[in-house]
Amino acid sequence: MSALPEIPTTAAPAGSFTSAVFAAHLAALGHLPKWWLHLKSEAWNRFVALPPPVRTDELWRFSNLAGLSLDGYVVAPAAAAGSRATPFTFPWAASLGFANNRALADQPLPADLQAQGVIFCPLEEAIVRHADLFRQYFMAQPVNLGAEKFAALNAAFAASGAFLYVPKNVELARPLAVTHRLSGPGSAAFPHTLAILEDHAKATLVEFFLSDEPAGTPGPADPAQFAAGQNDLHAGPGAQLTYVGVQQWSRAALAVQLNSTVVGRDARVRSLNVSLGGRQARLESHSRLLGPGGFSEMLALTIARNAQEFDQRTLQSHLAPNTGSNLLYKNVLFDQARTIFSGLIVVDPEAQKTDAYQSNRNLLLSDEAEANSLPGLEIQANDVRCTHGATSGHIDEEQMFYLRSRGIPVAAARELLVAGFFEDVLAKLEDEDLRAALRDLIKTGFA
Repeated sequence: MSALPEIPTTAAPAGSFTSAVFAAHLAALGHLPKWWLHLKSEAWNRFVALPPPVRTDELWRFSNLAGLSLDGYVVAPAAAAGSRATPFTFPWAASLGFANNRALADQPLPADLQAQGVIFCPLEEAIVRHADLFRQYFMAQPVNLGAEKFAALNAAFAASGAFLYVPKNVELARPLAVTHRLSGPGSAAFPHTLAILEDHAKATLVEFFLSDEPAGTPGPADPAQFAAGQNDLHAGPGAQLTYVGVQQWSRAALAVQLNSTVVGRDARVRSLNVSLGGRQARLESHSRLLGPGGFSEMLALTIARNAQEFDQRTLQSHLAPNTGSNLLYKNVLFDQARTIFSGLIVVDPEAQKTDAYQSNRNLLLSDEAEANSLPGLEIQANDVRCTHGATSGHIDEEQMFYLRSRGIPVAAARELLVAGFFEDVLAKLEDEDLRAALRDLIKTGFA
């Protein structure tokens, strides 16, 4: 391995993340393989070189760029205490917990799954014990929806995260859980998850992003925090992967989450992102369909309150014939909240017989809320079926009258109608117990 790339000595390339801060981070990881440190140094150099988002960039259209300042954040220090507990009780097959970028004690895989070759461990363990697998798949697909600078920052500072590997023909009957917790004012976290399913494997992975501080209306007890997260999901031929991400960062947090999904021949990947926390939260999801028969389902549920901004950017890339994708993003907006949805379906010339759908639906519960929708198509094949659309509207007054006439208070009636609005998305999950747990969790968005 060649020497580590020289670290630029720029005083402050972006807010509080300076070359001195990165050098200290790298020094603390000196016990890890040189190739990993080399990768991180290259990522840091990219972060320094990449320009910040600007107003003229179409990929940041409608976004609050002033809110992206990284001033005042620090790499989260070791937490005095941490919990790996998930937000709800559930019979997980196994779980991993992280607090302030560091792994906690976990619930290990059952012996029978270990015997079948399943691996579920922290990233730093995978880097040492499963280096070939890790290096083959880690950030193998480029980030190209606007947040490349944040992706480089994640790679540079990621200290821990989850690694999942499921061998051929192995099916996990119960879901796995990963919990990331962040505590302390100004703390920054860089969670990263890498999931690899080989041919005809099957698994469900549920990931939680939580702040120990209250998740209610921003105030003195709700300090600002920053999270730049990323996941890489790879489904081999015939594999079936369900991924659920639940974001409940502090309501004063700035969060950027980047999701990359690769779908092989005859594979099926279903991803659901539930967003409740954050002052300003950006979610980028890119699904690449690489083999005939592959199918990707991209789902999202968001409750936006107060002055929260949720920025959603998606790309469905059909790169092989006879592939399908279905995107359904639903947002509920209260108060002065804002949402931005910008989605694109791209069909390559070779991707004949593509069947793709994209829909963004917004339910406005305030006259001051703002929903921006920018669905799009880019089709280069001539034998396809692709549709897209977006709707925004208020609660049906007849439905509200029906509930009110039966003595249901306004707040409870709204909650019932929002639950009904979300139900067709939750119904797509196969695990009824998981659906019920998520229904209860989403109710916290009304607190």
